[in-house]
Amino acid sequence: MDPDNAPALWDSAQRAVIAGDVSTLELLLRDHPTLFTDEHPPSYVPSGPGPTYAQRDARAIIAREHHFETYAEFAAHEEARRLEASPVAQFESAVEAVINGDATTLERQLREHPELVLARSTRQHRSTLLHYVGANGVEGFRQKTPKNAVDIAKILLDAGAEVNEMADMYGGGSTTLGLVATSVHPWLAGVQMPLLELLLARGATIEEPGAGSAVHGCLANGRGEAAEFLAGRGARLDLAGAAGVGRLDLVAQMVATATAQQLKTAFEWACGYGRTSVVEFLLRHGMAVDATLSHNGLLGLHMAAGGGHVDTVKLLLERKAPVDRKDGVHGGTPLGWALYGWFESEGRSGNYHEVVRLLVAAGAPVNPKWIDEQDRDPFERRVHADPTMLAALRGGVQT
Repeated sequence: MDPDNAPALWDSAQRAVIAGDVSTLELLLRDHPTLFTDEHPPSYVPSGPGPTYAQRDARAIIAREHHFETYAEFAAHEEARRLEASPVAQFESAVEAVINGDATTLERQLREHPELVLARSTRQHRSTLLHYVGANGVEGFRQKTPKNAVDIAKILLDAGAEVNEMADMYGGGSTTLGLVATSVHPWLAGVQMPLLELLLARGATIEEPGAGSAVHGCLANGRGEAAEFLAGRGARLDLAGAAGVGRLDLVAQMVATATAQQLKTAFEWACGYGRTSVVEFLLRHGMAVDATLSHNGLLGLHMAAGGGHVDTVKLLLERKAPVDRKDGVHGGTPLGWALYGWFESEGRSGNYHEVVRLLVAAGAPVNPKWIDEQDRDPFERRVHADPTMLAALRGGVQT
């Protein structure tokens, strides 16, 4: 198969999944088995979840991607959706208005069918319309945030949406605030903080009694700004959470009684979010710069490099952090993590050019494939389109 055809084939497969087109998906799976089992298809939406085709059963794939347990349930849902006056059709139409920012249509639908604001999806996650504002845990192709998401949320809340209502994604107990705080899509749209402000102003609870740490949820999902925001509004902070949001004062109070694992998690998140003062404090209090931080075999340098945090990388290199250690899952070195972070962030965060320069200068091994002139994949094409990154890497090519 010509690799240049892969994007078109993946696009066809995604459209077939969304439309529930079994025959088209079956043909694609049959004619291009390697592409759909061994390759990693792109996400439905930027930085969102991608579909999984490895199961190779078109009906099972469609059911899963639409969040139904069986294809029969999906088929029944689609039959109801084709009936314009059915509750399913009305709810699904309102969902489309929510995720596309169509305020006019949403307001009209809520006037004509006010019960929609409290209705729930028939899909496994059982979301309300307000949960879809979170762009998280629902169908992958619907995980997107319009620029006017705050206005959409206001329309729903003004119509009577329950701000603390829970849905069943991620094992249950998911609130809109929690979904918004841990999702990349509101952040990409530039509306994450305004959405959180609105939800809190309307009575959203940051953490239910007995629930997990809201700050941990944000940090585990790469949402450092949201973690800081919630920490500043009363979210619980333990040692790891305090380290991840840069609260050195709290870290200093808690470190004496911390377990070895708690210290490792704190160090991991401090490195990953560029909390250099916390990293330095933990190193002075016994944390080894080459400590393996998790079952993934990560070092603090992996985390700092992956986040594009220049000052933290400098500190770790000064303390002789190893630049050639590979993680235990992807086999990536800190330099590989820096390049991955750069590729994924598309310049939205971090100073990856300088991080790469520092790592290469410190002796980090450079894979010649990253800058090979032949048969470049999308990552390599991005490198060659960036003269500064290409120059930084060429300084350390291993021959």
